[in-house]
Amino acid sequence: MSRVKPYHHGDLRRTLLASAVEVIAERGVAGLSLRDLARRAGVSHAAPTHHFTDRTGLLTAVAAEGWALLAEALVAHAADFAEAGVAYVVFAVEHPAHFAVMRSPDLVRADDPELATARGRAAAVLEGEGRDRPQRLAAWSLVHGLASLVLEGNVDPGPDVAALARQVTAQLRSDVTAGHRGS
Repeated sequence: MSRVKPYHHGDLRRTLLASAVEVIAERGVAGLSLRDLARRAGVSHAAPTHHFTDRTGLLTAVAAEGWALLAEALVAHAADFAEAGVAYVVFAVEHPAHFAVMRSPDLVRADDPELATARGRAAAVLEGEGRDRPQRLAAWSLVHGLASLVLEGNVDPGPDVAALARQVTAQLRSDVTAGHRGS
């Protein structure tokens, strides 16, 4: 008679999230399965469902983690919108798996509170409010486009993606990039 090992993994949720990000980076979202993640973590195929009800739950957690990481990077540069734009591009290049899931709202549960909170923190820096909102949205569109072009292989950023992002954000109006209110 074989003995069943008791379940003890440590932080399985963190392990599954990290593995999911690795798989997405290697094979894309289509290559992600809970069964494969369970195998990688050395747990039963049902164990991931205790943390993420299903694949959509897992992808929602990946997106929430990505938005939270992005928000941290942006908040550090909130006073200088051009540098926030640079941080956006650098984040996308350094976290392509997170960025891919964050850009695919059909993969996640949009009503998830953790996701909504993280996305809201990032959007507060990116969108702004009041009269400068249109300029901020234009600037966000610009850096999002640059990040996408780099990730898709359409633009070679050279050895320093931040330097390229700075060159691009320098094209923005100074009242938006310096954090001043437009008129």
